[in-house]
Amino acid sequence: MRIDKFLNAVNITKRRTVAQDMIANGVVSINGKVVKPSKDVAVGDIITIAYLKGEKRYEVLQIPATKSTPKSKQDEYVKECA
Repeated sequence: MRIDKFLNAVNITKRRTVAQDMIANGVVSINGKVVKPSKDVAVGDIITIAYLKGEKRYEVLQIPATKSTPKSKQDEYVKECA
């Protein structure tokens, strides 16, 4: 699944266009490398998002089969790293 779709599907961003803007501005990286919106996400990848107040890191646990998942099930797909 593409990184922009993944961020939206697991409720890290509210809309896919928001995810695409973040990626275009270079604040999203996978395993330490800044990526493009078309980059595929794999299980075990570490996604880092550089917000103004600091970075958040997420480990990919599984890839959702649908394009949206309930917010309550976010823990099944990503785990926030320290």
